[in-house]
Amino acid sequence: MTVYEQKYIDREKSWLAFNARVLQEAADNTVPLLDRLRFVGIFSNNLDEFFRVRYAAIRRLSLSGISGEKYLGGISAHQLIKDITEIVIQQQSESLRILGNIETELEAENIFIINETQITPKQECFLKDFYNQKLSPELVTIILNDLAVFPVLKDTLGYLAVRLELNNDEVRYALIEIPKNINRFVVLPSEDDKQYVILIDDVIRFKLKNIFNIFDYKTVSAHMIKITRDAQLDIDSDLSKSMLEKIATSVKDRRIGEPVRFIYDSLIEDDTLHFFLDKMKIVETDSIIPGGRYHNRRDYMSFPNLGRYDLLYKPNEPLPVPGLSLDGSILEKISKKDYLVHAPYQSFSYLTKFLREAALDPKVTSIKITLYRLAKNSQIISSLINAAKNGKRVVVQIELQARFDEASNISYAEQMQTEGIELIFGIKGLKVHSKICVIERLEDGKNRRYGFISTGNFNESTAKIYTDVTLLTCHQGILKDTSKIFEFFDINYRVHRYKHLIVSPHYTRTKFIKLIDREILHALAGRKTHIKLKMNSLSDFKMIDKLYEASNAGVKIQLQVRGICSLIPGIPGMSENIEAISIVDNYLEHSRVYIFGNAGLTEVYISSADFMTRNLDGRVEVTCPIYDLEIKKELIDNFNIAWKGNVKVRYHSYKLDNKYKPKNHHAPFRAQFETYKYYQNKIAILDEVPQKVN
Repeated sequence: MTVYEQKYIDREKSWLAFNARVLQEAADNTVPLLDRLRFVGIFSNNLDEFFRVRYAAIRRLSLSGISGEKYLGGISAHQLIKDITEIVIQQQSESLRILGNIETELEAENIFIINETQITPKQECFLKDFYNQKLSPELVTIILNDLAVFPVLKDTLGYLAVRLELNNDEVRYALIEIPKNINRFVVLPSEDDKQYVILIDDVIRFKLKNIFNIFDYKTVSAHMIKITRDAQLDIDSDLSKSMLEKIATSVKDRRIGEPVRFIYDSLIEDDTLHFFLDKMKIVETDSIIPGGRYHNRRDYMSFPNLGRYDLLYKPNEPLPVPGLSLDGSILEKISKKDYLVHAPYQSFSYLTKFLREAALDPKVTSIKITLYRLAKNSQIISSLINAAKNGKRVVVQIELQARFDEASNISYAEQMQTEGIELIFGIKGLKVHSKICVIERLEDGKNRRYGFISTGNFNESTAKIYTDVTLLTCHQGILKDTSKIFEFFDINYRVHRYKHLIVSPHYTRTKFIKLIDREILHALAGRKTHIKLKMNSLSDFKMIDKLYEASNAGVKIQLQVRGICSLIPGIPGMSENIEAISIVDNYLEHSRVYIFGNAGLTEVYISSADFMTRNLDGRVEVTCPIYDLEIKKELIDNFNIAWKGNVKVRYHSYKLDNKYKPKNHHAPFRAQFETYKYYQNKIAILDEVPQKVN
């Protein structure tokens, strides 16, 4: 198949190309050393989730006997599984090479990651106490040979596969679970101005003689293995169970899901490897990937900073939003004009301040909000409970099927139920992915609405590293539509009409097609027009075809797609008027902003939805128009700053080669740094002209 015959990039391969961009950050010498380790961890964590979800779905399709070409853009599920495994093996090898280089560079900074063969007498004394007091009580060690039933290995946990050769030549196998509630990295006492770190894997290896001292053995060895399981939730249809019970049961069952990937230390003995593969019923059609000495490299996201802040990105303090104060009334300010909060450049605290104020305000009668992913110790939940205790009616739609956050959301749901908060557990067949909040306030005998609509989760932890925009508004039309969405949650057989918001699953696809069609008509009439779209992923074939159609009509299209991009840009006769880039940098680009030129009457939208089939047709998503001219300009400026970037910017192409955007003799222009400067300049300008502050 030539490139001109190929209309789409396979979404799984495009996702793997995105993860390769993450790995590029780990290899980039301009990134601070300890942050490079963090990117190794992000790469590994991403890959774990990919296998638990996407690879697992393709495997299910392959085992069903369906070729899957209709759903996978022309490639069979069986062939795609083979291709994925080959790509991942190459990427894993590259990640090991990069990790080795980072460790060498850390040594030049007098930071040493040592193993059990390099422990000094002073460190041995420290580790003896650490092992006895902290590690040993947490260890689970199982002798395997005589077990009637082989133990279930937990999804994505690390294990040491142990081989004991006894003096009578008998071989015994054992399994040691690496504890997950102890930090993977042990900081050892410094010596001669040098800092030392050892993984608990190697502390366990160092103490193998103590662990197995009851056996009369000649040799003992331990090599790491890891299993990844299908993470799909299978929800039963028992009508007597609540949704909470069903999700909780399904999350528990996930731990025994079908294996989809087995990773092993490539130095493991052949007999040990085959023993585990046989006992775990892993066959050649599964993804079996040789790796290095250590797996679960996602733990590098929590590598200790060792006080070496010079080896980390200098953190930017979140900036204030001009015109808003965390000391004054948020509601009073919003009543006069809309405001935009752009995290992490600006403070997420405005959202929690909004909810805290609403919780205390005697005039506020109700708060309604959707929750998808929450921080570990959520200030959002605390504010909502505070509101309920103050007699407000609090209605929370919490998505129990937010992947890998189900257990946390169940815990929060039970906590909120106890406090008298009304909970809505979603709609059968639809995840609620929208990010909306509306409150009602009694003013002069009438209800007036205030609220916010966001592109990202109401999560103060991720707001420090995810770029998202949130509109704070008192626009009664927008908020009336927002209230209708909560009515839809209650009575979901009734399809509402909305005057302002674009809501999935009923209207998003058709509305965006109409918006693109309008640009096509402008272009055919000779009017200047354009489309600028920023999103996380673009994989819906029908939307891609519509963008191809617009390109062929002469519409200039700029795409900022951080992750999956199944569209192939720059192909004559198909997409020659489309350019597509991806920015992977210190912050995770997460906001969705959609700009339509409309022959000079530009329209701008923010959204929770990507151009993916699930977002358009299978979830409750909200896209909100921006009416405030200042905010509209701000979002357009943000897009153009990113487009001007020539650092950390890669081109999307059919080659999936992650080619960097060239500087072409221009000075380096790093979009995330320049965006922060943009907001600094807005503050400076307002400081010079204080009379313009509302």
